[in-house]
Amino acid sequence: MLSPYAEPVPAVPLDHAQVPLSLGIDIGGTKVAAGVVDGAGRVVEELRRATPGRDARAVEGVIAQLVRELSERHAIASVGIGAAGWMDLEGARVVFSPHLAWRDEPLRETLEAMLGRPVLVTNDADAAAWAEWRFGAGQGRDRMVMLTLGTGIGGALVIDGRVERGSFGMAGEFGHQIIMSGGHRCECGNRGCWEQYASGNALGREGRELAGKHSPMAAGLLAAAHGRRKDITGSLVTSLALEGEPTARELVAEVGEWLGLGMANLAAALDPALFVVGGGLSAAGELMLEPARRAFRRNLTGRGYRQEADIVAAALGPMAGLVGAADLARVRQK
Repeated sequence: MLSPYAEPVPAVPLDHAQVPLSLGIDIGGTKVAAGVVDGAGRVVEELRRATPGRDARAVEGVIAQLVRELSERHAIASVGIGAAGWMDLEGARVVFSPHLAWRDEPLRETLEAMLGRPVLVTNDADAAAWAEWRFGAGQGRDRMVMLTLGTGIGGALVIDGRVERGSFGMAGEFGHQIIMSGGHRCECGNRGCWEQYASGNALGREGRELAGKHSPMAAGLLAAAHGRRKDITGSLVTSLALEGEPTARELVAEVGEWLGLGMANLAAALDPALFVVGGGLSAAGELMLEPARRAFRRNLTGRGYRQEADIVAAALGPMAGLVGAADLARVRQK
């Protein structure tokens, strides 16, 4: 089967009214989001469900339920799934998912049997990158790196209108570059992966560790968590930082510094024109991105003698994954 990534396509169709609706689903470590998407990348209707733990069959059941429910209200021409994990090059199997229970899972075949229709399956960060290149912050850029910061770090590379998948479909797993030898254990099995230092999980862990030391600096975090250290999450720390809580802002800035260091490594290898930062943790905005830019410049190979990539927030926010999955499925059917 022809890969939907094989050929570049126009940035945006000219006649959106003639483009059929597509359904996109974004599967993350904590939520499953589904949306009906038109030809301009607009979400007509969205539904969300909690990810049912690490039970693969339960996750697939939630996906099927969402597709059926939205299909009852909309004329859906295509269905695209963005899943967190390593995909094979054909988009048929989830080879491995650190945050879900899929291990060499024939996800496309399973879902097509459940739904009775063709389904495109892709990596969730690839889907988000495609959406940002088509409709968001990456429009007009010839080489763009997308980073999605949530439970972990998703990544993707768009070159000249094509999502780069690598030789075996595994390109873009930037969150699992080892950035600290012997560091924190990662769910992928290694130690010191980048996502253990620059993700929502990392932010929550740092807040809980600080509270566990009985530091007076953690008083605001514990108060917001009603004294329950386990309830200090990355989302809570981000919200507190946006409200001006000093310790939360310091923790977010530290995550930003790790983010910038990792991006400097990627720039040495890939030399992109643009980094687009999305995912739930990107809600921290400039509180995280400005420290990231400073760390990026400080660690950039050849600094002072080369052009620097821009670092910007994603334009489509948490909708990017489902918008991209829907659009990739639409492109495949053309």
